[in-house]
Amino acid sequence: MWRWTGEELATNIQTWADGEPKDNEKFVATCWHCGKKGWHGVRSANRFFPFFCFNLMVDDVKKTWEEALEHCRETHTDLTSLNSETEQRLALSEIQHDHITERVWIGQRFLGDRWLWVNGDPLVYEAWPEGDQEHQCPLRKRCGALTKEGHWENWDCEEKVHFICY
Repeated sequence: MWRWTGEELATNIQTWADGEPKDNEKFVATCWHCGKKGWHGVRSANRFFPFFCFNLMVDDVKKTWEEALEHCRETHTDLTSLNSETEQRLALSEIQHDHITERVWIGQRFLGDRWLWVNGDPLVYEAWPEGDQEHQCPLRKRCGALTKEGHWENWDCEEKVHFICY
């Protein structure tokens, strides 16, 4: 059973490289790094790799929130969740790099009486504009989007905009 450094089970890794993970005795103390073709085992803990692995994909086609969710789940993993300022900045960098000039869908939805990430991640980081109250109980705009300024906004789920998958 694979675990992250903090002892959390690594059950959400879906992009193992070919032949990985190696479940044999020689790999008991394996370190892992994320390469272009997925997660790879490293026999020596003395090798250095970046510790953050996040692959975002901004799609150049505009879709409704539901269409974007379906597309991301069919072709990637899911609509992205943004769980930290670092992830927020990476997503913002991607949309600026792709010259997106408006909002993009993220994996956020208002259901019941709260905002949540559709992939099940806890909502531990928020980036609503300061003083914005509209997101607290939206009547129609119940899907989350990331603006080019780096803020979240609630938006009409039927609007067709670009989106970010991971």
